[in-house]
Amino acid sequence: MPEISKKGKHLPESPIRKLVSFADAAKVKGIHVHHLNIGQPDIHAPIEAMNVVTNSSLQLLPYGSSEGSLNYRKALTNYYLAHDISIRPEEIIVTTGASEALAFTLNSICDADDEIIIPEPFYANYNGFAAAASVKVIPVVSVFDDQFKLPSLKEIEEKITPKTRAILLCNPSNPTGYLYTEEEITALGGLALKYDLFFIVDEVYREFIHDENLSHFSVLQIPGLEENAIMIDSVSKRYSLCGARVGAMISRNKKLLATALKFAHLRLSPATYALMASEAALSAPSSYLKEVVKEYTARKNTLMAALSKIKGVRVSNPTGAFYCMVELPVKDAEKFSKWLLTDFSYENETIMFAPAAGFYSTPGYGLKEVRIGFVLNEEKLMRAAHILEKALEVYPNY
Repeated sequence: MPEISKKGKHLPESPIRKLVSFADAAKVKGIHVHHLNIGQPDIHAPIEAMNVVTNSSLQLLPYGSSEGSLNYRKALTNYYLAHDISIRPEEIIVTTGASEALAFTLNSICDADDEIIIPEPFYANYNGFAAAASVKVIPVVSVFDDQFKLPSLKEIEEKITPKTRAILLCNPSNPTGYLYTEEEITALGGLALKYDLFFIVDEVYREFIHDENLSHFSVLQIPGLEENAIMIDSVSKRYSLCGARVGAMISRNKKLLATALKFAHLRLSPATYALMASEAALSAPSSYLKEVVKEYTARKNTLMAALSKIKGVRVSNPTGAFYCMVELPVKDAEKFSKWLLTDFSYENETIMFAPAAGFYSTPGYGLKEVRIGFVLNEEKLMRAAHILEKALEVYPNY
């Protein structure tokens, strides 16, 4: 039998999706599964986005521009300008989700065995994108007790080697919900300048801030970082358009963009209907996003209150995104998460989490933690917390 590649064999599984088969089996048995494992919003997308597809008169779906339609990129520049970020259309490459934007970025800036530094825990697929590009992740641990704030610059600087090509983080963070401050982002930008590194910031959750006294600061707002800064973005979470798979790689570095565009040529062009929906979403009234953020903040508060009442459970307090990290009174959160789907139900219902060990690169970290997405309504979140409490009362904790 022909051999599978070493790269493929060692590509890490997604902790977000690895237990899906067990959830499917539970559903076959008639058990309702509350999905808290995946960042799939249940809030309706803007009607403008859905109508443009439904009412389309296209007779065929032609190829588009590899960098995405000019109209959409112009619309994006207006969106960013409203957030005090000045970008030109030619500084944007539209991608198939933020995932492809990260893949283009890593393949454009790294060669095999190069390194990127990432504060952990981090979005689990960063491990996969790095492995697919033959890049080594160098983690710097952030701590639950400190709400996963940025590790000290000294710790990060000590990780820099001649192989280091970039610093990468998600702001606000998936999975922790931590919102990095202007001071933290600026300090990392200074480190990137000092060592001539790229600074990549995944900003897909920029709108979701749960404290009115806080605000998002973009990597593209750091003066003097024009050649080093790369922003990753997406419409998936912001407008409940996950299935559209439309993201963006944004930079003022012309050489980088020219290189990334060669990778974009390989996949020809973004999907036509997805671009139409994404462009239309940008025309939605500002009240749409305000209501969405208000809803997620209410869900967060409800979930925090419910989880804090469960004996032995510790929960982080996210200030952004729509996730929290939860420490459970179990030996192995992945085994527990699997058990919830295979051996437990309460009144014919159970819950599905994303085991947090997969959000770390350092072996042994996050073993007792899960990531929970507050992507269900408040009533369902309260129900899910109640089911968790009942499960912990009978779990054998093997």
